[in-house]
Amino acid sequence: MSKAVCEICPHRCRLEEGQTGLCKARSNRDGKVQSDNYGLITSMALDPIEKKPLMHFFPGSTILSVGSFGCNMHCPFCQNYEISQKNKAESFYTEVSPEELVAKALSLLPEGNIGIAFTYNEPFVGYEYVHDTSVLAHKKGLKTVLVTNGFVNEEPLKALLPHIDAMNIDLKTFSEEYYLSLGANLEDIKRTITLSAAACHVELTTLIIPGENDSEDEMRQISEWIAGIRPDIPLHISRFFPRYKMLDRAPTNVSLVYRLAQVAREKLKYVFEGNC
Repeated sequence: MSKAVCEICPHRCRLEEGQTGLCKARSNRDGKVQSDNYGLITSMALDPIEKKPLMHFFPGSTILSVGSFGCNMHCPFCQNYEISQKNKAESFYTEVSPEELVAKALSLLPEGNIGIAFTYNEPFVGYEYVHDTSVLAHKKGLKTVLVTNGFVNEEPLKALLPHIDAMNIDLKTFSEEYYLSLGANLEDIKRTITLSAAACHVELTTLIIPGENDSEDEMRQISEWIAGIRPDIPLHISRFFPRYKMLDRAPTNVSLVYRLAQVAREKLKYVFEGNC
């Protein structure tokens, strides 16, 4: 039997029958690549919208935040590696249909909930569930949010964007070499940001890793590129804490985060320091 190609992200995994892709959440079943995590929720919480982080999208509201398992990148500093770097067999989950999730979101309207955020793991590896739930949520007047690494192919992104109201997208570095070490590439991330910023509300996050992406020159490159799209796109510059495979690194110095934020403000209107 011939291999099937997954078209969701630029890895384009070629999978034999029964084989699972690099993301650990999509596999070839019956000759077609399908999601393994459809409706399988590993994490659910009613979060402040600012925690996504989104500072300019319905500030002061809350949003029902859900995640599953799997990710198409392998960042050694991952904050949610317990779910993002696991497959179905390794995960603890609850089955929640799109209809059930939307009903849950509606029940939380009295608590300030504005909709559903797909977060905690990479939403795009569970593309079908995110799409189906977002379509239904919009029909019920709910907002939909993605918190994503942005490593997705153009076609599925464009198909999903009409159903998404806001995104926080990681711009982890402006170094192609560093992006490749994390399992992605810079040009695909830049394309995602550009297309998304033209279609919905977008904010960006750069996590500052000591010794990796912490130079003023790189922050100047990042902020200049963002300003070339629109200088009013908010950028969150966040402090790293030791996690996963980077327990040997010290947390990012707070003063460095604030200094890099000042560099970014040379070009951008809205810059926020995170985790400080």
